[in-house]
Amino acid sequence: MPIDDLDRTDRLILTHLQRDGRISNQDLAQRVALSPSPCLRRVKRLEDQGYIRRYVALADPEKLGLGLLAYVFVRLDKSHRAEHGAMSAFARDVQSWAEVVQCYAMSGDMDYLLRVQVEDLAAFSRFAMDTLMRHPAVVDIRSSFALQSIKETTELPT
Repeated sequence: MPIDDLDRTDRLILTHLQRDGRISNQDLAQRVALSPSPCLRRVKRLEDQGYIRRYVALADPEKLGLGLLAYVFVRLDKSHRAEHGAMSAFARDVQSWAEVVQCYAMSGDMDYLLRVQVEDLAAFSRFAMDTLMRHPAVVDIRSSFALQSIKETTELPT
Protein backbone atom coordinates (compact mmCIF):
# COMPACT_ATOMS: atom_id res chain seq x y z
CA MET A 1 0.00 0.00 0.00
CA PRO A 2 1.63 3.28 -1.07
CA ILE A 3 1.64 6.14 1.44
CA ASP A 4 -1.22 7.76 -0.54
CA ASP A 5 -3.39 4.76 0.36
CA LEU A 6 -3.21 5.61 4.07
CA ASP A 7 -6.31 7.47 5.10
CA ARG A 8 -6.73 9.79 8.08
CA THR A 9 -7.68 6.91 10.37
CA ASP A 10 -4.62 4.84 9.40
CA ARG A 11 -2.42 7.85 10.12
CA LEU A 12 -4.10 8.39 13.49
CA ILE A 13 -3.55 4.75 14.36
CA LEU A 14 0.15 5.10 13.51
CA THR A 15 0.42 8.30 15.55
CA HIS A 16 -1.13 6.72 18.65
CA LEU A 17 0.86 3.48 18.36
CA GLN A 18 4.13 5.41 17.99
CA ARG A 19 3.35 7.29 21.19
CA ASP A 20 2.28 4.19 23.11
CA GLY A 21 2.88 0.78 21.57
CA ARG A 22 1.17 -0.88 24.55
CA ILE A 23 -2.15 0.92 24.13
CA SER A 24 -5.03 -1.54 24.23
CA ASN A 25 -7.03 -2.09 21.07
CA GLN A 26 -10.11 -0.85 22.94
CA ASP A 27 -8.43 2.48 23.84
CA LEU A 28 -6.92 2.84 20.38
CA ALA A 29 -10.30 2.22 18.75
CA GLN A 30 -11.88 4.93 20.92
CA ARG A 31 -9.14 7.44 20.08
CA VAL A 32 -9.52 6.90 16.33
CA ALA A 33 -13.33 6.68 16.41
CA LEU A 34 -13.66 3.05 15.30
CA SER A 35 -15.14 -0.02 16.90
CA PRO A 36 -12.51 -2.52 18.16
CA SER A 37 -12.81 -5.10 15.35
CA PRO A 38 -12.20 -2.74 12.41
CA CYS A 39 -9.44 -1.03 14.39
CA LEU A 40 -7.68 -4.35 14.98
CA ARG A 41 -8.03 -5.25 11.28
CA ARG A 42 -6.40 -1.93 10.30
CA VAL A 43 -3.54 -2.43 12.77
CA LYS A 44 -2.99 -5.96 11.44
CA ARG A 45 -2.98 -4.64 7.85
CA LEU A 46 -0.46 -1.91 8.78
CA GLU A 47 1.74 -4.60 10.36
CA ASP A 48 1.40 -7.00 7.42
CA GLN A 49 2.23 -4.29 4.90
CA GLY A 50 5.31 -3.16 6.81
CA TYR A 51 4.13 0.26 8.01
CA ILE A 52 4.59 -1.07 11.54
CA ARG A 53 7.90 -2.92 11.64
CA ARG A 54 7.93 -4.00 15.31
CA TYR A 55 7.10 -3.03 18.86
CA VAL A 56 9.86 -2.23 21.35
CA ALA A 57 10.46 -0.93 24.86
CA LEU A 58 12.75 2.11 24.94
CA ALA A 59 15.25 1.70 27.76
CA ASP A 60 16.76 4.73 29.51
CA PRO A 61 20.53 4.76 28.78
CA GLU A 62 21.30 6.85 31.89
CA LYS A 63 19.54 4.37 34.19
CA LEU A 64 21.51 1.55 32.55
CA GLY A 65 24.80 3.36 33.19
CA LEU A 66 25.30 4.27 29.54
CA GLY A 67 25.75 8.01 29.97
CA LEU A 68 27.99 8.79 27.00
CA LEU A 69 26.51 9.14 23.51
CA ALA A 70 28.99 9.52 20.66
CA TYR A 71 28.51 9.95 16.94
CA VAL A 72 31.41 8.49 15.00
CA PHE A 73 32.12 9.01 11.32
CA VAL A 74 34.15 6.15 9.85
CA ARG A 75 36.20 6.25 6.68
CA LEU A 76 37.39 3.01 5.14
CA ASP A 77 40.66 2.51 3.32
CA LYS A 78 40.17 3.46 -0.34
CA SER A 79 41.67 0.17 -1.51
CA HIS A 80 39.33 -1.75 0.80
CA ARG A 81 36.36 0.34 -0.27
CA ALA A 82 36.99 -0.62 -3.89
CA GLU A 83 36.72 -4.24 -2.84
CA HIS A 84 33.07 -4.94 -2.12
CA GLY A 85 34.14 -7.66 0.33
CA ALA A 86 35.79 -5.24 2.76
CA MET A 87 32.71 -3.00 2.87
CA SER A 88 30.57 -6.06 3.46
CA ALA A 89 32.95 -7.24 6.18
CA PHE A 90 32.68 -3.91 8.01
CA ALA A 91 28.89 -3.89 7.70
CA ARG A 92 28.81 -7.48 8.99
CA ASP A 93 31.25 -6.87 11.84
CA VAL A 94 29.48 -3.75 13.13
CA GLN A 95 26.44 -5.96 13.82
CA SER A 96 28.32 -7.67 16.67
CA TRP A 97 29.52 -4.48 18.41
CA ALA A 98 27.07 -3.92 21.27
CA GLU A 99 28.27 -0.33 21.72
CA VAL A 100 26.94 0.59 18.26
CA VAL A 101 23.20 1.18 18.48
CA GLN A 102 22.82 2.57 14.95
CA CYS A 103 24.95 2.45 11.81
CA TYR A 104 24.34 4.19 8.51
CA ALA A 105 26.19 4.03 5.19
CA MET A 106 26.79 7.66 4.23
CA SER A 107 27.49 9.81 1.21
CA GLY A 108 30.33 12.32 1.30
CA ASP A 109 33.84 12.08 2.78
CA MET A 110 33.07 9.43 5.35
CA ASP A 111 31.60 6.02 4.64
CA TYR A 112 29.62 5.28 7.80
CA LEU A 113 28.04 7.08 10.73
CA LEU A 114 27.82 5.17 14.00
CA ARG A 115 25.75 6.08 17.04
CA VAL A 116 27.67 4.68 19.99
CA GLN A 117 26.24 4.44 23.52
CA VAL A 118 28.72 3.59 26.30
CA GLU A 119 29.34 4.13 30.01
CA ASP A 120 31.91 6.92 29.84
CA LEU A 121 34.88 8.33 27.97
CA ALA A 122 37.14 5.48 29.08
CA ALA A 123 34.69 2.92 27.66
CA PHE A 124 34.49 4.90 24.41
CA SER A 125 38.28 5.05 24.19
CA ARG A 126 38.51 1.26 24.63
CA PHE A 127 35.87 0.70 21.94
CA ALA A 128 37.51 3.16 19.52
CA MET A 129 41.08 1.93 20.02
CA ASP A 130 40.53 -1.80 20.59
CA THR A 131 37.65 -2.49 18.22
CA LEU A 132 37.00 0.22 15.69
CA MET A 133 40.54 1.30 14.80
CA ARG A 134 41.72 -2.32 14.72
CA HIS A 135 39.25 -3.22 11.99
CA PRO A 136 41.31 -3.86 8.84
CA ALA A 137 39.15 -1.65 6.62
CA VAL A 138 39.02 1.40 8.94
CA VAL A 139 41.46 4.17 8.11
CA ASP A 140 39.99 7.16 9.97
CA ILE A 141 37.34 8.03 12.52
CA ARG A 142 35.94 11.36 13.71
CA SER A 143 33.97 11.47 16.92
CA SER A 144 31.57 13.98 18.43
CA PHE A 145 29.95 13.64 21.83
CA ALA A 146 26.41 14.64 22.75
CA LEU A 147 26.47 17.27 25.48
CA GLN A 148 22.73 17.62 25.97
CA SER A 149 19.61 16.08 24.49
CA ILE A 150 17.40 18.79 23.02
CA LYS A 151 14.93 16.56 21.19
CA GLU A 152 14.75 12.80 21.11
CA THR A 153 11.88 10.90 19.58
CA THR A 154 11.18 7.70 17.71
CA GLU A 155 7.91 9.13 16.42
CA LEU A 156 7.74 9.74 12.68
CA PRO A 157 5.37 12.35 11.25
CA THR A 158 2.23 10.70 9.88
